[in-house]
Amino acid sequence: MSSHDVLKSASTLASYNVLLQVMFRVLTFLLNAFTLRFVSKELIGVVNVRLTLLYSTLVFLSREAFRRACLSGVSGTNHSWRQIINLLWLTLPLGVLWAVLLACVWLWLLEVPDPETIPYYGPAVVLFALSGVQELLAEPLWVLAQAHMFVRLKVVAESLAMITKCSITVVLVLFARQWGLYIFSAAHLVFTGILVLCYALYFIRFLGSKEAAKKNFPLDHVGDLLPHRADGEPLVDWALARLTWSFFKQSFLKQILTEGERYVMTFLNVLSFGDQGVYDIVNNLGSMVARFIFLPIEESFYIFFAKVLERGRDARSQKQEEVAIVAEVLECLLKLVLIVGLIITVFGYAYSHLALDIYGGSLLSSGAGPTLLQCYSCYVLLLAVNGVTECFVFAAMSQEEVDKYNFVMLALSVSFLFLSYMLTWWAGAVGFILANCLNMGLRITHSVLYIHHYFQASQWKPLRGLLPSPLLLLALTVSAGVTALSEGLFCCDGGWLLKLVHISVGAACLLVVFVTCLLTETQLVQFVRTQLLPRYRKKHT
Repeated sequence: MSSHDVLKSASTLASYNVLLQVMFRVLTFLLNAFTLRFVSKELIGVVNVRLTLLYSTLVFLSREAFRRACLSGVSGTNHSWRQIINLLWLTLPLGVLWAVLLACVWLWLLEVPDPETIPYYGPAVVLFALSGVQELLAEPLWVLAQAHMFVRLKVVAESLAMITKCSITVVLVLFARQWGLYIFSAAHLVFTGILVLCYALYFIRFLGSKEAAKKNFPLDHVGDLLPHRADGEPLVDWALARLTWSFFKQSFLKQILTEGERYVMTFLNVLSFGDQGVYDIVNNLGSMVARFIFLPIEESFYIFFAKVLERGRDARSQKQEEVAIVAEVLECLLKLVLIVGLIITVFGYAYSHLALDIYGGSLLSSGAGPTLLQCYSCYVLLLAVNGVTECFVFAAMSQEEVDKYNFVMLALSVSFLFLSYMLTWWAGAVGFILANCLNMGLRITHSVLYIHHYFQASQWKPLRGLLPSPLLLLALTVSAGVTALSEGLFCCDGGWLLKLVHISVGAACLLVVFVTCLLTETQLVQFVRTQLLPRYRKKHT
């Protein structure tokens, strides 16, 4: 597959992933708004912080390193799919080990919620751990689908799973509220079960079909999906195994950085379960755009960079035609996420109070909620830039560089936990966001320096993507002033008429920013039109 084909497939994957994440975020958004009116914020805190942390820790530590290493490995010609699948099946016993260890910690070392207000905590821990192990059954199939760009499979599987999960949650909250944590545990177990079932059924139908033969798919039978030794080769590819180990050490540290505030809340008890619930709702609301735009772009274009670039070689040592494509894509991606991040920062600051008032009423809009969301709007800008820069860096690093970067991640993890505890003690829940901002800034600095060094001796300067046009910056600055003034005059205690005036002012400012972007960022507009917007073309060989 040529670099142009890989780019087109990665762009299509990013587009579908964005649409999928939009649906996920909207459903989760509506589900949280619904459950807020029927269950306590303490219950939401336990589910969305503690139990979700158990699940995310289990699956991330069990599979993330294998995903990165194996998706990098399949871009070369010296790796056998038989050995890759054998390696991927190691995620299952690793997941069982993590499930046992984490369940013991969650049950016996952490503070147990009051069973009167939050019943069935013990069974919920077991069911969330079981759902994580269950999801790992589909890991070899997920990597196969990603490597061969089966974009619709992921969309259909995760859509069905999420819709079913939301439906079960709504029905049980309405008619069996006394079940407490059983409601969310059962829904999540069904979610992962449907994911596994969809991937399994697809590959059972696909393997051995004419479509598989047409695509020269490397596996022929369902039995090839199971681990076994091929004649004349080792059980696993030891080069990929060593790379996986390097990524595993890094993923452990990255998980602390990604979910650091949840670990601090869970293990150090700096916030009550109710305050954790409010913080998590604000956090989810603030990260909606980051999750359904930035994360899919990062995941999809990591595959593109990993397939096109050869690890451990700078720009001069790569094929120059492919480096040119990579540099152009990286520059456009940086500018895209930077502009989106700036828009979120500018308008999020002036509309945080209104958004929380509409979403959760006085429960969220009073107290620290608006300040939390305003700070998070600024954090989203750093999150956007870091996602793309690290996406490139992790795809280009050699194994030795990955090992060295693990020490950087270790230092960042330790400093983040320390800053989170100290800043939370000083500023409450806002301290978590401030600590995230500081650490994200350090990670961006490291990635930018790596990219600058990578392209230093070449003619390409992709970091120019971090410099939007002066006219666009002027439009954003004026919009920030106008919307802040509008908030002071019209929001949010004067009734719906004044709220609508405030919304209209923001819409007008956003339109001005959008038109300015179309007129000044022509290269970015062309990239979005040709690469990111989904296009349904006839398949060709």
